[in-house]
Amino acid sequence: MAEQCFRKAEVEGSIPPTGSKLVYNYTMPPRQRYRPRSVRRLEKKAKRNLILSIIIFLIFAYFLITWGLPTLIGGLTIFNKFKPAAQVEEIEDTGLAPPVLNIPFEATNSADLKISGYATEDSQVEIYFDDSLKDTVDTSIDGSFETGNLNLIEGTNYIHAITKNGDKKSLPSKTIKLLYSKEEPKLEVSEPPDNHQIKGGDKKVKVSGSVDNQNPITINGTTVIVNAEGNFSTEISLNEGDNTVTIIATNNFGNSKKIEKKVTYNP
Repeated sequence: MAEQCFRKAEVEGSIPPTGSKLVYNYTMPPRQRYRPRSVRRLEKKAKRNLILSIIIFLIFAYFLITWGLPTLIGGLTIFNKFKPAAQVEEIEDTGLAPPVLNIPFEATNSADLKISGYATEDSQVEIYFDDSLKDTVDTSIDGSFETGNLNLIEGTNYIHAITKNGDKKSLPSKTIKLLYSKEEPKLEVSEPPDNHQIKGGDKKVKVSGSVDNQNPITINGTTVIVNAEGNFSTEISLNEGDNTVTIIATNNFGNSKKIEKKVTYNP
C-alpha cells in the first residue's frame, strides 16, 4: 500500500518525507517557459521604440498647438487682406443720359488725344477705348468735361463713354471709330526729271506721277485731280531761271510726303 502511494506521489510530482508512512501531496512549482535571448532583446527594442514614438508625438503635438496653428491662422488673415474688396453693384439707369463725346475727326497722326463733351452735371464720365477703361473725369456744374492726353494705339480705336452718378450708370454713348497712323502716303513723280533744262518755247512744264489711295495732291500749293487709278498729270507755268516744283501728297491721317524737282527755263 505504501509503495503504491509513493508511486502515486512520484507521478503527481510529490515527494514524501523519509521514514514516514504517510504520503504528503507536495507539488513542485511549475517551471517557467524558456525564451531565447534574441526574443527578449527584440521585445526590449520594441518597448524602447514605442516609448520614443510616444515622446516624438507629444513634442509634435506641442509645436503644432503652440506654433503651427497660430501661424496658419495668421497666414489666412494676411491672405484675406489681399482679397479684392467686394465691388458695389452698379445699376444701369435708362433715365441717366449717356455722355456726348466731341471728337471732330475720324483719323489722326497724333498718338495723344484729348476728349471733351457733355454729360449730367456733377457726375463722372468713364472713357473706354476698345471696351477697356481709359480715364474717369468729373463734369462741371454745366455738365462739360475734358480729359487729359489719352494714348491711341496704332490702327483703329473704338471709343465710347458712360455717365456715372453714385451707384447708377447710364447706357454707353455712341461708339466713335478713330484711326491713328504715322505712315506717309506713297508718292511717285515720273516727270519732270530733277534739274530739268528747258530752252525757249512755252514757259510751262508737265508734272505727272501717282499716289496711293487717291490721296490728294498739291503742286506748288494748287490742288490737282487724281484719277481712280491714283494717277495725276498737269502743266504749271515757269519763271525765267531756276524754278522749284513742289509736289505734296497728304493722306486722311494728316501725314504727308513731299518731293521737289528743280527746273530751269532759259528763253
